[in-house]
Amino acid sequence: MDNPLSTFSIDVDTASYANVRRYLQSGNMPPPDAVRIEELLNYFTYNDPAPKGSDPFSVNVEIADAPWNPNHRLARIGLKGREIRRGELEGSNLVFLLDVSGSMNSPNKLPLLKKAMGLLVDQLGRHDTVSIVVYAGASGMVLEPTSGSNKASIRAALERLSAGGGTNGGEGLRLAYSTAKRSFLRGGVNRVILATDGDFNLGTTGKGQLLDLIERYAKEDNISLTALGFGMGNYKDDMLEHLADKANGNYAYIDSLSEARKVLVEQVGGTLVTIAKDVKIQVEFNPAEVAAYRLIGYENRMLAKEDFNDDTKDAGEIGAGHSVTALYEIVPAGMEEVVPASGVDPLKYQKPRTELKPSREARNGESFTVKLRYKEPEGSTSKQLAVAVMDRGRGMRAASDDFRFASAVAAFGLKLRHSSQVADMNWNEIRKLAASGSDDDPGRYRAEFIELLGRLR
Repeated sequence: MDNPLSTFSIDVDTASYANVRRYLQSGNMPPPDAVRIEELLNYFTYNDPAPKGSDPFSVNVEIADAPWNPNHRLARIGLKGREIRRGELEGSNLVFLLDVSGSMNSPNKLPLLKKAMGLLVDQLGRHDTVSIVVYAGASGMVLEPTSGSNKASIRAALERLSAGGGTNGGEGLRLAYSTAKRSFLRGGVNRVILATDGDFNLGTTGKGQLLDLIERYAKEDNISLTALGFGMGNYKDDMLEHLADKANGNYAYIDSLSEARKVLVEQVGGTLVTIAKDVKIQVEFNPAEVAAYRLIGYENRMLAKEDFNDDTKDAGEIGAGHSVTALYEIVPAGMEEVVPASGVDPLKYQKPRTELKPSREARNGESFTVKLRYKEPEGSTSKQLAVAVMDRGRGMRAASDDFRFASAVAAFGLKLRHSSQVADMNWNEIRKLAASGSDDDPGRYRAEFIELLGRLR
């Protein structure tokens, strides 16, 4: 096997699922580029065990048949972030950065934005501080840092907002980050919450300029960002995805009040609290067991294998309680020889070409080893976890509900992206697979997914 190492950055964004759902519920198929399979998978929570000891997340792996090809195997790597209670934090310093430009003047934009932020305000208390910055043609301070217990003042400031003018997002970002820095809370949450349709058309508008700007703030000031997308039509999904990526943040799409409740109430800990940053995964496949593999999703999160051990390379963040899933499709096979590259860990299952015999580890039945690197939220040096995995030959019937449901979500995404991998599966088969893994469904999010599949059928 010439490329036994697969390396990528973790991703906990969920916006693509909500955006795809919006397309389907309106009777339209989403553009294939809007379907990011890792965000479909990570929209849902899974029943992986909580971490033990000092590690911020647990690592769980399951292998069974690939539903679209019974000759292939499917591996699910699941991470479960540690839950953090509100009382464990020193409080939060939140800056609401709200787009009030003319493009936000529709019912599913600014009016929904106000209601969504109101739900978040309900979660805050006396140890929290809220500031409100707005931007249109110019940016301005609507609410100076105010205690979360003073909900009336915060709500009144939100209610006064109205839409009009161009969109100078760059100036808004500068003012929001300087405000967050001025009220920086050591030991607490320091985060800018950007709510917009992503349509920047004044001031610093080039994607590269905005990304450089926000990355500098994130690295120098240790202030995270949550991007909340609203609306449709001129909605700039790719801009918000890249902003959250560069800003040590996360990204969700709010198309309804119920989605706002999921992101800002039910999962508020994961939205606001980072438990591990620069999280990278590197999987080393054993060529004695694996002939070929394919990572499903994460196309724009791929890293060079040398980046895994390089602490200067930026990667994704995991929030409190977050569930993260990655899937690999695996072709079982025999041994291949490779030369290990410089700058990465010595290969566990293979030796250099000059050593023709397979390593002892390659004969021990392990299919692959999962390695993870992460930093503490305010740390600069990474720590490593490693888990060796054996394929026990489990079939789909013996797989867990989470495995079956995740594989159905992946098949759904692959089919929307017109992938030849799932050409032999129809929508009804995907729906049945999802239903077989939906018994434990708090919030009925899995049931909603099955209803979407019913529309497609």
